Amino acid sequence: MKILYIATSFPEPSKGATIYTDLAEALHEAGHEITVAVSEQSKNKINTELGMERGFSVLRIVTGNYYDVNFLEKGITSLKIPILMKKYIRKYLKDEKFDFILFESPPTTNVDLIDWAKKEFKCPAYLMLKDIFPQNAVDLGIFTKRNPIYHYFLFKEKKLYDVADKIGVMSEANKKYLLENNSINENKLELFPNTKKLVETIPSHNYEMRNKLNIPNNATLFLFGGNMGKPQNINLLSRAIVQFQNDPEVYFLFVGRGTERKNLEEIINKFNISNALVLDNLPRSEYEKITVESDVGLIMLDPNFTIPNYPSRILSYMEYAKPVLAATDEVTDIGDLIVDGGFGKWVNGNNEIAFYEAINEFKSLNLRNEMAIHSRRIVEEQFNLNKSVKILENHFSKD
Repeated sequence: MKILYIATSFPEPSKGATIYTDLAEALHEAGHEITVAVSEQSKNKINTELGMERGFSVLRIVTGNYYDVNFLEKGITSLKIPILMKKYIRKYLKDEKFDFILFESPPTTNVDLIDWAKKEFKCPAYLMLKDIFPQNAVDLGIFTKRNPIYHYFLFKEKKLYDVADKIGVMSEANKKYLLENNSINENKLELFPNTKKLVETIPSHNYEMRNKLNIPNNATLFLFGGNMGKPQNINLLSRAIVQFQNDPEVYFLFVGRGTERKNLEEIINKFNISNALVLDNLPRSEYEKITVESDVGLIMLDPNFTIPNYPSRILSYMEYAKPVLAATDEVTDIGDLIVDGGFGKWVNGNNEIAFYEAINEFKSLNLRNEMAIHSRRIVEEQFNLNKSVKILENHFSKD
């Protein structure tokens, strides 16, 4: 099959991998011809270019800055993306024929681009739904349902579900939410979990990264990797590092960027905390090493969410057999996965005391070792990359 993948994030090989690059590579390796058209941040690239990456064609279209910027700039870029993407897809790919369009949401503002691409290339489109917007913005207090901006994005969301020929959702809770809150034919929805390419064997280590970062080898290392924004309940993490600032058995490492990252840095500086560290994005090899050397992976979500989020970062923890501590809302079913799978603990993100109790429980090496076995087993069984490829191939065969 010839697939056009319209993406909003697709890092260059030298900058690492994501669940999206993993999927594209797996489709390519399975014999499908894939072309990626991705919006590129203007701070990373000056000119739009079509080139070969990872063995297939990637069209990088410079549209503006979307990540690690304020809400206003992100909103402006969201509006520019479909206009510029359409312009350059037409310029560079007008003579191509595609059997299938693959795309993800957010942003919902790409719906007109997808609608155009379906007509231009006369093929169906498959939506990988990774976030439910604009309700998530309402949950976070970014705007209210009385705001005209909300109604604009709500219109785009409804159209998005209409334009997509098939919608892949991350979990059963996602599916239930969509059916209860939208007029969508249930047959249009299918489970399409986040998956990733797994290392075959977990590498051994000698605390190379811990020594480099001055993290004590005997401390229980809690790792938070990824975006540190409003959805991640950074306030709870800020209170936790103050609570455990004098505990030599606990160390917190935060790796990534985001609008709320400065809050952690300010707390660490204000209280002169020595057992917590905030780092910018690490090179992929170093992040993998520190993941291997960590003891517990953290999953954080704002407790006010009424939509069932399902953070993909959990897969990196599970890939390296790490127990997981999640503090989230009660709507997401990621807590069920963790607790039922026996590879971690879940607490309500509003329950500060329960969060601290769980941190203390994870000091137990025996507990962590028991959970680690289940963590790797479940990611192999339920979130293997081949599962995503087979779901899409089954869909292809039905057309």
